[in-house]
Amino acid sequence: MFSEENAAAGVTFARGFKAAGVKAGIKKSGNLDLAMIYTEKEASVAGVFTQNAVAAAPVIVSREVVKTGSAHAIVANAGCANACTGEVGLANAHKMAALAAEELGCKADDVLVGSTGIIGVNLPMDKLAAGIKAAAAELSEDGSKNAGNAIITTDTYSKSCSTEVEIGGKAVRFGAIAKGSGMIQPNMATMLCYITTDANISSQLMQKALSEIVEVTFNMISVDGDMSTNDTVLVLANGESGMAEIQADTPEYDKFCEVLGNMCRELSKRIAADGEGATKFLTINVHGTKTFADAKTVAMSVAKSPLVKTAFFGEDPNWGRVICAVGYAGIPMVPEKTVIKFGGVPVYANGLGADFDENVIRDIMAEHDIVIDIEMGLGEAEATVWSCDFSYEYVKINGEYHT
Repeated sequence: MFSEENAAAGVTFARGFKAAGVKAGIKKSGNLDLAMIYTEKEASVAGVFTQNAVAAAPVIVSREVVKTGSAHAIVANAGCANACTGEVGLANAHKMAALAAEELGCKADDVLVGSTGIIGVNLPMDKLAAGIKAAAAELSEDGSKNAGNAIITTDTYSKSCSTEVEIGGKAVRFGAIAKGSGMIQPNMATMLCYITTDANISSQLMQKALSEIVEVTFNMISVDGDMSTNDTVLVLANGESGMAEIQADTPEYDKFCEVLGNMCRELSKRIAADGEGATKFLTINVHGTKTFADAKTVAMSVAKSPLVKTAFFGEDPNWGRVICAVGYAGIPMVPEKTVIKFGGVPVYANGLGADFDENVIRDIMAEHDIVIDIEMGLGEAEATVWSCDFSYEYVKINGEYHT
C-alpha cells in the first residue's frame, strides 16, 4: 500500500506540511543532524513515549505539548540525547521549542521536540539555535528526505513511507519518517517516529487510535532488549484534506486506524531489519496461547535471547536454543504440545528434535528474511514479534559508539 513513487515525500506528502534537515554541527560526523516539520494550519496531535523511568528532557516537554491537543511543529536533533541532564537539560529542551516557535511565528507549546544520540551530554545550544534558524529558512515540500536523514544515528538508512487513501469520500494522505537501529526494546525503542496526515480527526480520538496501534506494532520489536530514554511516536493531523471530522465507531475511523496501523507496522519491521550490524530479519510468530500477552512474552523471550540471535547469525540450525527460550519465558507450556518451525519446516515436535534435512534448514537460515513459527497448542491467541540477529558488527558498533 506504500507507493515507492511517493516514499521520498515522507512527512511532506500530506497536504500543508513542510520539512527541512540541516547540519547544525551536533553530530561528530558533520552530517545532517537537525530536522524540522511544520504545518501552518494548526494540527491535532497524539503521542506515545518511552516507558523508561529515566525519560529524557525532550520527552517530558513533548508530553506537555501533547496534553494541549494541538501543535504546529516538530524540531528534533541527533548526536545528543539530552537525557540525564537534569534541570539544565529540561531548560534546554524548553528553549529548543521556544527558538523554533520564534522562527515559525507560533507559541512554544505548539512545538514538539525530540533528541537522539549520546546520553548524559548537554545540548550545544549555540549550534542548536543556529540550526533551528537555518531549518526554518529551508522548510519546503521537498524537505522530508533531509529531515529523515537528520534524525538517524547508527541506522544504515532513514525510514520513510507515505500513502494516499479515500476516507469519507476524500483523498487523504499520510507520511512518515522514523529512525531506530540500536537500543531497541519493546515498550518502544530508541526510536523517533514522526507521522503526518491531512485527515480531520480530534486529538483525543487520534490518541486512542495511536495508543492501541503502538501496542501491536512498535511494542512488538526488539533488537537488543535495551529500552531507550528518548523513544517517541508523534502524529500530526491538520485536516487539509477537506474531509469532515472523523467520528468514533464509524467506517471512517476504522479506515483511519487501518492505514495508520499498516504504516506503523511497516516502519516497525524496517527498524527491526535495520538493527545494528544485523544480517538477518527474524519474524517470530507464536500461536496457541491462552492470551495475547502470553504469546508476546514467549515471542519476546526468543527475540531477546543472545544465543538464539547468534545462532541465526552463524546459520546454525540449533533449535535447542529456541525451545530453551520458550521454556524459560515464564508462560505455561507443554513441551510435547509445542512445535517449532524454521521457514515452515518443523525442527522440534513431540518433545524431541524433528526429523529434518539439516541442509534444507541451513539453506533457510542463509536467507535474509527468516520466519520462526512456534505453536504452543494451549489456546487460540497469537502474537508476532520482529527482530534480528547479533553479529560481530553489533559489538563493534556499540563498543565504539559515537554519533
